[in-house]
Amino acid sequence: MPILLFLLDTSASMNQRTYLGTTYLDVAKGAVEVFMKLRARDPASRGDRYMLVTFDDPPYGVKAGWKENHATFMCELKNLQASGLTTLGHALRTAFDLLNLNRLVSGIDNYGQGRNPFFLEPSVIITITDGNKLTHSSGVPDELHLPLNSPLAGSELTKEPFRWDQRLFALVLRLPGAATPDNEQLGSVPTDESAITQMCEVTGGRSYCVRTQRMLNQCLESLVQKVQSGVVINFEKTGPDPPLLSRPVSSFGSQPWHSCHKLIYVRPNPKTGVPVGHWPIPESFWPDQNSPTLPPRTAHPVVRFSCVDCEPMVIDKLPFDKYELEPSPLTQFVLERKSPHMCWQVFVSSSAKQNDLGQPFGYLKASTTLTCVNLFVMPYNYPVLLPLLDDLFKVHKLKSNLKWRQAFEMYLKTMPPYYLLPLKKALRMMGAPNLIAETLDCGLSYSVISYLKKLSQQAKMESDRLIVSVGKKAPQETGIKVKNHSNSLSLAHRRDFKQLLQGITGEGPLRLVDMNFKEFAGFQIALLNKDVKPQAYRNAYDIPRRNLLDQLTRMRSNLLRTSQKLIRGQDEDYLHSIPVAQMGNYQEYLKMMPSPLREIDPDQPKRLHTFGNPFKQDKKGMMIDEADEFVAGPQNKKRVSSGDPNSGVTMKRRRSMSPLLRRPQTPPGSPNHVVVGKSPAGVQGQQNLLKPIPQHKEDPEADPTVQADLLSNVLCHSHRFKKRVLIQQLEIALAKVDEKHTASSQLPNDHGS
Repeated sequence: MPILLFLLDTSASMNQRTYLGTTYLDVAKGAVEVFMKLRARDPASRGDRYMLVTFDDPPYGVKAGWKENHATFMCELKNLQASGLTTLGHALRTAFDLLNLNRLVSGIDNYGQGRNPFFLEPSVIITITDGNKLTHSSGVPDELHLPLNSPLAGSELTKEPFRWDQRLFALVLRLPGAATPDNEQLGSVPTDESAITQMCEVTGGRSYCVRTQRMLNQCLESLVQKVQSGVVINFEKTGPDPPLLSRPVSSFGSQPWHSCHKLIYVRPNPKTGVPVGHWPIPESFWPDQNSPTLPPRTAHPVVRFSCVDCEPMVIDKLPFDKYELEPSPLTQFVLERKSPHMCWQVFVSSSAKQNDLGQPFGYLKASTTLTCVNLFVMPYNYPVLLPLLDDLFKVHKLKSNLKWRQAFEMYLKTMPPYYLLPLKKALRMMGAPNLIAETLDCGLSYSVISYLKKLSQQAKMESDRLIVSVGKKAPQETGIKVKNHSNSLSLAHRRDFKQLLQGITGEGPLRLVDMNFKEFAGFQIALLNKDVKPQAYRNAYDIPRRNLLDQLTRMRSNLLRTSQKLIRGQDEDYLHSIPVAQMGNYQEYLKMMPSPLREIDPDQPKRLHTFGNPFKQDKKGMMIDEADEFVAGPQNKKRVSSGDPNSGVTMKRRRSMSPLLRRPQTPPGSPNHVVVGKSPAGVQGQQNLLKPIPQHKEDPEADPTVQADLLSNVLCHSHRFKKRVLIQQLEIALAKVDEKHTASSQLPNDHGS
């Protein structure tokens, strides 16, 4: 998973205009977007992680880190503004600390246990700056210096702030402000001469001097090709030069291929997508169990190669690691020799117990097709181990004798102890799992092991703290503090302050007796709008000519204000002046608001944070109204005899209690209604008729039906009365209506009998 960290210069000098009509900061933002589009063409870009760091003071320089998604990255990139100093050293240190945040927690560096190229987090830092002078709060330094004091735990275990899988590239913008010349030169982009160039070369990267938009696009395409999974190694020649073959080469002086600072590609496994390896690159010291600390290592291991031709050694089933070298003068020299069947052994100084050069741990060999040079990493001192293992499997048939065991134990004593674990694993794969005793340890002292565990815990805490601080805005000044240079009391403490004030404003005679207008002890000019930066003018000549009248108006309003409000540092109109692009940014306004208090009643429905309607409630959490529930369905269901022909009518009447919805059915013997027929169709048709007007005037309070209608109407259209009392009254009225209808339906039957 490659990590792409963009370090953007946000100093004030990035506001200068180019011949394109845009600022340097706009060009930098566009370059980031173009790079991401070019990178997206590669299928391997799905696992990319993007980070954004600026030149702001720590910890506010990290805009997008380990937990931020792509949308947050693009939003922070769009909102960047150029203001401040060119603190390149502090910004680089912040970027490296951000990348090294989880390395101690995951154990990827494997301190004191050898360097594993297959344990890596390939990172590319792309810095976009204008290459101007470095500025700091203490002055203008001539050279680039990175702070040595890092808040990250375990940073003292590596001499440099970066690691061997982190490379720095710089796009130094040199675009002119006038029109670009037509005769633009094509070809390779030269390196820049700014202070960051040397830092790029140390990490294995380079800088680009960008003078036109076309060169910028060319550099971005080149940077996309640089995103490779690998680690940087220093290859240095040891011993004499190889014998001359065909091309005469001057042996006097140092050649470019004698020392190369290049990358070796660590290819991921096609099936799992994760690099797989077996053998480490040895440390440059012999582990001592009595040592309480670990010596600091260099970020890039120094691998020395001997130019003595040797036969490449390999046996069946013994695993080895193969890494391709980045094209360099060394690879060019090896390929020009055209000897793919010979190899050069590689060493790490002071890796053995007694020998200064150490024992070989692998070899450099050209490919059979002479297209590249590969580094083969084998077990430590493989010229001794491989013949022993070959004899064990082919001669002794896994039944070793005493002489073979003594030779094998002698080899184990000369091998660094951190090779025991990978050697056990390799022997298990070969079919000889019990050759090495389980009592042998890794060679680190107890104090070193406990110290590494403690560093891992501290790094985890620092990681959590830094992740929380990402995205926080720098606190703005609440006001302008007015310094006091004397011990005398301020003018505000004088008894005749009002008379003095009237003399200053011209309303009274001016009194210049022991007055010092520059002293205001304990005063602080408050700023109502926090977005407006204070203008602490100590000298009147510092005010620009175009702002003189405006500044004079502000000073007069601040001086003559007599209300209880805060002293304003700007005009009334300016307080409510907001750019159009920020008018709808309601989320930022919510972030600035204090956290709300908890609700007194937890059962109360929560209010939705909806822009434009803060009183909108969540309908899912609302309680059901009892009256609405009664209208929707009856609570008290009375049993009705199945033989009653009006039972279905009675139930339907109870389900719709509103006078507009209810259609009461009249019994056949009622004198107030004309019955057309007694068929069910006729009864059903009467439900859709309006309520007829009664023929005889009756007292409405005496009629239970009218009383029920009135109560139902009050219930549906008024909430001034208590709901439960109304429901009880309604039930009583309904009972009276049922009794009246029952009595009227029995009258014809009595006369007939």
